[in-house]
Amino acid sequence: MTSAIILGVLGLPLVLWLDLTTLSESTLRSRASETGRIIDIMRGFYSSDVVGRIQHAEGKVTTNSNYKNINGAVPIPATLSIELGNRISEGHGEVKYRFLSDLPFKDRESYALDEFQKNALTTLRADSKAYVSETTGSLFNRQLRVASPVVMGQACVDCHNSHPNSPRKDWKLGDVRGIQEISVLQPIEANIFSFKYLLSYIALAAIMGSLLLWLQNRQSKLMSAMNTELGETNNFLADVSVKIAKYISPQIYKSIFSGQRDVAIATERKKLTIFFSDIKDFTATAERLQPEDLTNLLNDYLTNMSSIAAEHGGTVDKFIGDAILVFFGDPETKGVEGDAQACLRMALAMRARLEHLNKAWRRKGIEVPFKARMGINTGFCNVGNFGSDDRMDYTIIGAEANFAARLQTVAEPGEIVLSYETFELTRSMVSARPRAPISLKGISRKVVPYVVEGVLGEVKQRGEVISGHAVGLDLFLDTAALDAAGVTEARKRLSAALKALEDAK
Repeated sequence: MTSAIILGVLGLPLVLWLDLTTLSESTLRSRASETGRIIDIMRGFYSSDVVGRIQHAEGKVTTNSNYKNINGAVPIPATLSIELGNRISEGHGEVKYRFLSDLPFKDRESYALDEFQKNALTTLRADSKAYVSETTGSLFNRQLRVASPVVMGQACVDCHNSHPNSPRKDWKLGDVRGIQEISVLQPIEANIFSFKYLLSYIALAAIMGSLLLWLQNRQSKLMSAMNTELGETNNFLADVSVKIAKYISPQIYKSIFSGQRDVAIATERKKLTIFFSDIKDFTATAERLQPEDLTNLLNDYLTNMSSIAAEHGGTVDKFIGDAILVFFGDPETKGVEGDAQACLRMALAMRARLEHLNKAWRRKGIEVPFKARMGINTGFCNVGNFGSDDRMDYTIIGAEANFAARLQTVAEPGEIVLSYETFELTRSMVSARPRAPISLKGISRKVVPYVVEGVLGEVKQRGEVISGHAVGLDLFLDTAALDAAGVTEARKRLSAALKALEDAK
């Protein structure tokens, strides 16, 4: 395409030069032919009306305006001009000549002057040096008329003032007797085809331009169709990716779709902090609920817990019924200590959120809400893609993951139990008490579990959440959420409750 444009630009000066050369040659041939025609007319007139008459004269040769009727007479200059003009103007030549005057001799044929000729006489008699011209015609046939003055010489003055047929007897030297009109016809259509190279170039350019427009239009339609198809594909992929994101953690989704992680079977050994939670007596709770209520309750619980995990940077590994497995340290990490502390903050937030959920669920008629047990351990695991070439699962494998699950089993409802290593990594922020060493299934040594009581520096500042539920008892108290008026109201209500209990004894 670029080459064609360059050739087209370079070709234009060439075709113009070729056409101008052709036009110049054509114009020169036309002018030479027209000049030859005029000279032939002049030679013929001179031969017949001057030399011929002198040769056949009987006696003295004279000059006369009516020379044709007098033996031995030849035309005077004015008559010579008139006769030559008549002969040159005959036929279809491009050049015409006329000798005109508004005061012809009485024995000469009168000639009706047109507006141009009248104006030329008036203008030239006022100023014999003026240039008088007129261009007329159509777009394809132009005509140029130029008038020049016929100025009286002394011999002309003497002749006209004494000649019996002269219409005027007071001529003076320098007077304008009449005009000589030269008319040049330029048929533009005759020269159009002199530009054969340019016309061919324009025709070729028109064809190539039309072809280019057709190709561009075709390409535009193809591109439009491709863009439409691409847009539909992008929308489909975006919809699919949103759906896929529901099945994997946000961190994994981001790393895969950004190209940071390859989808291949590969694992690596890393030190992770693993969180495992489970709902106590979930089976018994499930038996008391309708399937629809149980589904809504469990989905609400898992949605809230996974949202908290994402807020703290945890990777949700999987949901195992009502159990949740979350780990910190891959694909994003804050360092071993930072990961352990983030995991602990997540567990505390989950426990607090569950208290609020239980209150909301009881208002909806759920008699025995969920009570979660949580275990946290830090240790080395294999993390990555496990499975086959057709189906993979991004997860962790190792005894430390099982250890976190075992810690969860020894926790009481609402408790968070830490391994010793996790406690050491979080002891700057955690308030925990050790329990007696215990033996866990799959663990060869006895371990000391640590039960979290609160976060140092935050326990007093944020207050406590006190809740209890039994037949005839529904208690929920969040001291951090109370303002001064709320504290007064809580004391009033609690005092009334204590008094009622005393009275009931």
